[in-house]
Amino acid sequence: MFLPTHQGFDHYLGVPYSHDQGPCWNLTCFPPDIKCFGFCDVGKVTVPLMANETIKQQPVSFPDLEKTYSDFATGFISSSASRNQPFFLYYPSHYAGKGTAGKSPRGPFGDALMEFDDTVGKLLQALYQSGVYNNTFVFFTADNGPELMRMSPRGELWTAEVIRPGVTHELASILDIFPTIAAMAGAKLPRVQLDGVDMSDILFSHGPSKRKAVFYYPTDPSEKYGLFAVRVGKYKAHYYTRGATHSGTTPDQDCHMIAFLKHHDPPLLFDLEADPSENYNLATPGHPEYQAVLQMIQAVKVEFEEGMVFGESQVHR
Repeated sequence: MFLPTHQGFDHYLGVPYSHDQGPCWNLTCFPPDIKCFGFCDVGKVTVPLMANETIKQQPVSFPDLEKTYSDFATGFISSSASRNQPFFLYYPSHYAGKGTAGKSPRGPFGDALMEFDDTVGKLLQALYQSGVYNNTFVFFTADNGPELMRMSPRGELWTAEVIRPGVTHELASILDIFPTIAAMAGAKLPRVQLDGVDMSDILFSHGPSKRKAVFYYPTDPSEKYGLFAVRVGKYKAHYYTRGATHSGTTPDQDCHMIAFLKHHDPPLLFDLEADPSENYNLATPGHPEYQAVLQMIQAVKVEFEEGMVFGESQVHR
């Protein structure tokens, strides 16, 4: 089974897949207004909570999940620190439980944020109380949120006080965390091509990023189509688009559920600093000044794809 304990982790507590893959796939359940367990669970396999490789609870109680995670994580920090054992903790948050449901003026999203804020505080407090706060790097990361209908926020990177405070607009990715931690720990990286780069210069001296581009594939990549999009600096070019089930709220018709795969020539071009929602295509006859940007991104794309080798899928192995 493809579980964290088979991928280098000593301990694991969590749902073994996205929590919207259970019977309540539409995520409408939210305490206390709508129960998580109801008619949608009848005759269906419910989502389990795994402890290492054992099912601890099934169906998992989503309203209690954040507290369950928080208690496990703070205990892990305290136990590791008491043994003077260096540790790596990966903490993915879920959504608001009984303690914060209905407490914020922002609805379910605000309630979830309120509870997660409390969880982050408990994790940092555990570091303080264990005496390892000044010797621990805390990376707070997020993607751009799920589908647009979820109305989730954009992501950010947060670090503990030991890193020089400030704001940077340099390009970075979650893929960069692994080589960054390896560099800080003095560990050797495997002899394979990595997608990440060392971010130490950004974190410690506000220096330039070693990352020059981000490359985007669909969930089912193929050699036939290659890259769907490329970002270089603040610009992002889309070579292909297609619809998604939960993207009905976007004004872009190419993203709606019934939209088919579409090739764009010239590619769609967006300025992510001025237009993070990607609503205004700059690659139009009225904007000839962006031709140089498109040519630059195209050169980066060609160079990347020339060295790209598609391997055998590991999903079903």
